[in-house]
Amino acid sequence: MTSILAYDLGASSGRALLGRLTDRRIVTEELHRFPNDPVQVGGRLHWDILRLYHEMKQALLKAKNRGADLQSLGIDTWAVDFGFIGSNGELLGNPYHYRDRHTDGMMERLFREIPPEDLFGRTGIQFLTFNSIFQLYALKRADNPILREAKRFLMIPDLLRYFLTGETFNEFSNATTTQLYNPHKGDWDRELIARLGLPEAWFGQIVQPGTRVGSLLPSLCEELGVDPVPVYAVAEHDTGSAVAAVPALRKPFAYLSCGTWSLMGTEVDKPVINDLSRELNFTNEGGVYGTYRLLKNIMGLWILNETRREWERAGRSYTFPELVRLAGEAPAFAAFIDPDDDAFLHPGDMPGRIRAYCEKTGQKPPQDAGAFVRCILESLALKYRYVLEMTERLSGQQFEGLHMVGGGIQNTLLCQWTADAIGKPVWAGPAEGSAIGNLAVQWIAQGQFSDIWEARKVIRDSFPITAYEPQGREMWQDAYGKFLQVTGLSQSTTG
Repeated sequence: MTSILAYDLGASSGRALLGRLTDRRIVTEELHRFPNDPVQVGGRLHWDILRLYHEMKQALLKAKNRGADLQSLGIDTWAVDFGFIGSNGELLGNPYHYRDRHTDGMMERLFREIPPEDLFGRTGIQFLTFNSIFQLYALKRADNPILREAKRFLMIPDLLRYFLTGETFNEFSNATTTQLYNPHKGDWDRELIARLGLPEAWFGQIVQPGTRVGSLLPSLCEELGVDPVPVYAVAEHDTGSAVAAVPALRKPFAYLSCGTWSLMGTEVDKPVINDLSRELNFTNEGGVYGTYRLLKNIMGLWILNETRREWERAGRSYTFPELVRLAGEAPAFAAFIDPDDDAFLHPGDMPGRIRAYCEKTGQKPPQDAGAFVRCILESLALKYRYVLEMTERLSGQQFEGLHMVGGGIQNTLLCQWTADAIGKPVWAGPAEGSAIGNLAVQWIAQGQFSDIWEARKVIRDSFPITAYEPQGREMWQDAYGKFLQVTGLSQSTTG
């Protein structure tokens, strides 16, 4: 049976899914799953990019050994990070991880040269310390020797696709996250690139999701004993693929792509670039088929994952089901954090940072594992309400409920508390949203679906959607007021 392959690489793990269409239903099979662990070396945090490519090749071998007749493949990954190709066509150095500290202070330094109002007006992209523009600025200020040898700038999925095909295209959805793309011009912002002192020639042709961008290299086909499978650019920012898979049947809809990061927003036909969106630090990232994703990044389950990792280092191991059970047994609304506080960005002693945040804000810190997890999950749910209200204000839309997609929906407690916090239904599914959106764009490109709305209808019919109805309205309303007070977030921004 003919299949297509989706590589979906997240910040903590990667997976390869086979997708088949059977009687207007999507059937997926997890072919290969692998960890994506960053590597600390020489004081810097890097992605192990060659290991990731190795794992992608293992997936091709498994597909061959299963007898899968691959019609195409596509790649989606996280955003903002990149690598450079030299004049000999080889990778220059190991790409930095966005949580590396080389960008500390760079955003404020760049603002002295390019006012934030100008930068946001040109790009519509949220200010985050690890955005590609600040990473490039940091490399430039450090006079990194790689820059002297670089010939092409490739985002992580562009780079992995280059390894597979030898073609150096930049895909649209990921290009927009660099804060070097100008949606008014529909291209790289050449003037902004020049003001940074970067070569214009680094930045190549931008292609839209659904574009065929090559086939597997003959040398790779010979190495693995596989056919020259066509390769498509999908929405190569994994959130773009996740939003493509949101099983909504019409606009407007609100979504939350929930995993290591939580990304909440709505799909719009054109960027929302104005003083309010800049004040609220929203972003306008490229989507599929002429759309943009008006959204905000929220730190997400990274905080919980890093807390669990710290406990494991100390010899206390918990499974995620155990932590969810303990959180459900802990007292409600005992302490809150702002998940987006800078204290929680970098790896390290997350429980210690939560304690320090609580002490700084006059709260009693959590005392046991259940209390820590409850603090994290309740704070996330309340931050989701805050961002959802901002999304409604910016978009001028009112949403009936919230679509949650991604691996985070397996945390049923978080799904229920999100419904409770926002006071609206939550529809959770599919869990493998990014991979399924990746598959959908490939099928649209091949004419299997007429458009994204037909694809979303088939996705809705193919995967279970769990509905969570809001409970405890008054209790959560009181908690929201306390959350805003503790975190210093302004309720006026949402009203």
